[in-house]
Amino acid sequence: MKFSGVATLVCLVSSASTAAAFGGVKTTANAGRTSKVQLNMASGVERNENFGKLVGGYLFPEIGRRRTAYLEANPEMADRLISLGIGDTTMPIPSHILNGLVEGASKLGAKETYTGYGNEQGRGDLREKIASVLYNGNIDASEVFVSDGAKCDIMRLQQVFGNKVVSAVQDPSYPVYVDTSVMMGQTGNIDEETMQFDNIVYMPCTAENGFFPDYASLPRADIVYICSPNNPTGAAATREELENIVKICKERGSILVFDAAYAPFIRTPGIPKSIFEIEGAKDVAIEVNSFSKYAGFTGVRLGWTVVPAALKFKDGTPVQQDFARVMATAFNGASNIVQCGGMACLDPEGLAEIDTLIDYYLENANLLRETMEAIPGYTVYGGTDAPYVFCKLPDGQKSWDAFSHILETSQVVTIPGAGFGPGGEGYLRLSAFAPRDSVIEACKRLKETLI
Repeated sequence: MKFSGVATLVCLVSSASTAAAFGGVKTTANAGRTSKVQLNMASGVERNENFGKLVGGYLFPEIGRRRTAYLEANPEMADRLISLGIGDTTMPIPSHILNGLVEGASKLGAKETYTGYGNEQGRGDLREKIASVLYNGNIDASEVFVSDGAKCDIMRLQQVFGNKVVSAVQDPSYPVYVDTSVMMGQTGNIDEETMQFDNIVYMPCTAENGFFPDYASLPRADIVYICSPNNPTGAAATREELENIVKICKERGSILVFDAAYAPFIRTPGIPKSIFEIEGAKDVAIEVNSFSKYAGFTGVRLGWTVVPAALKFKDGTPVQQDFARVMATAFNGASNIVQCGGMACLDPEGLAEIDTLIDYYLENANLLRETMEAIPGYTVYGGTDAPYVFCKLPDGQKSWDAFSHILETSQVVTIPGAGFGPGGEGYLRLSAFAPRDSVIEACKRLKETLI
């Protein structure tokens, strides 16, 4: 098909006119004719104002940005850099669990075993296995929702709760609880002095209270987020602490969202690994969990959320009903391949492999803890029932300053406590998710530069 010069000119003028309607065209004249058309088009759609409330980028990409900037300025340090920052597993997936993934992939290559879309709630046999192996039958398989991870499920829960609820978060805490609350429109703007958002209840978690909040002394919230073992502090809540917060949530009519992603790191006898070990929790609590830290599935993506049938909204509607609707509408279920890997995780052989992995990372945590305890001025927490070591900095030091100093002098990446909320200012988090030789070398450098 051949276009005439007139038709081509009409198309150009039409395009420029359309763009001009959005205020995006700039023209420059040269000898009486248009020599250049610059398009800077924008839609007519208003931005979601809640995203404008968020301050800076999400914490972990920001760490990556600063790391990249350092390497761009110091390319000779690329081979020297050690990451004790983001909690990303580094050990390979063990053989029995890996064979489960391989088997899952192989099934898709044969007509007799091929599967397409599955149940949005997850394979029935996997849900049964999670309920029996990890919860000792304390929950029913129908209450388990298999997903692509705890982080994703936190946002799905926020979609269920909507924008009219008030949330309470530990301070410091995993940033996802606050950021998703802001995105959903639950909050006001951030207070530039306190660095806290209006309409969120910040529950102080300090060394003085064992890094577990006194919710009874704070205003009521609709949704209460608790993570144990905690990210970033490494503190694991005691049975008494969990019994108390379940009791208060029941009295106040709050829903407790319990993040148990680090449960397998608990080694201290008597420390609960699930909120459903607490009597009455099924009336008030939801639990999110993940295979990411269990089995090195950070890049594989498999998790689950337990929503008890007994948990209801104020009008009597089961919370489970609405969560199921979100899963059915916005999620097609976890990968068939990955769910086969999940089944292998919960075999006796898989559980033994998980224990070996967890022991490896806990040994790393112990090395980091002992190193930081030997450095004058640092007070050290965590690292026993969790993969994180939380260090109180010497008086007056700011978290981001300490992060930069250690990066520049030791070439070790850490995480500033302030990135987990205002309560984390003055602290530094070290992650045990690194190869052993890297941890040993990092400990050597930290002693050399900080003592």
